Amino acid sequence: MKFTIEGLLGIFNLEELELNLFRGQSPATGLQRVFGGQVIGQALTAAQRTVAPDRLVHSLHCYFILGGDPSIPIIYQVEQIRDGGSFTTRRVTAIQHGRPIFSLMASFQKHEEGLSHQIEMPKNVPTPDQLPGRDEILNAIKAYLPEQMKAFWQNQTLVDVRPTGIEHFTTRQKLPPVQNIWMRITEKLPDDPALNAALLAYLSDMTLLDSSTYAHGRTLFDDDIMSASLDHAMWFHRPFSLNQWLLYSQDSPSSQGSRGLARGSIYTEDGILVASVAQEGLMRLRTK
Repeated sequence: MKFTIEGLLGIFNLEELELNLFRGQSPATGLQRVFGGQVIGQALTAAQRTVAPDRLVHSLHCYFILGGDPSIPIIYQVEQIRDGGSFTTRRVTAIQHGRPIFSLMASFQKHEEGLSHQIEMPKNVPTPDQLPGRDEILNAIKAYLPEQMKAFWQNQTLVDVRPTGIEHFTTRQKLPPVQNIWMRITEKLPDDPALNAALLAYLSDMTLLDSSTYAHGRTLFDDDIMSASLDHAMWFHRPFSLNQWLLYSQDSPSSQGSRGLARGSIYTEDGILVASVAQEGLMRLRTK
């Protein structure tokens, strides 16, 4: 199923079952497990539905406990931890088959002015217009992707993702654990900061853990690697639009203990830092 804009936004149109209880559906993505970014985005949406609209998410921290089953709905249970004068805290548990599969804590804040600084965007990164288009890139790497990942990316027609290099797919060369990826949504989105935050959380899980394999000349799709997201953290710094190009600058400072750590900084095309991301994932070498 190729996403229409209605289908993409429908991922975050949760059904309210009861006070603090929501149900989300999984689209047909071609994956055997629910895409992690979907669960992050839906859990954040569930939390947002219990928070005053003048308080926007500034951080989230979550753990992936079990792989999600895409054939059944996911139940999101929200706990209203605190409503303070400036900050609001929510905890969300995602449930399937009567068991927690995912847990998220999110903090929301009223807008405040204060001291401001940011690190600079990486220099000498090719612009989106200097890179091949989405379909050209997909055609160049699809022979190296397993069938389920090929189907996943072919379905994501509204997500224009343009990596600045594809050598990690096409060679076994050991590369620096760094990558830069441009991304945007190609159809017009509503002017809704809460929805844009949920969508950015959804996109933030794409490609991030890949960088932890570069130093080893491997990919997460290798037959002898078992991979899965373990945790995910995200901080929202400044306003943004996903209809505009965003640079997802990623690196992996360490891999050890069958786990890889990856970090990401998300910038607008003119260099404004809008979000930061960190994720640790399983990178276990199969023994059989």
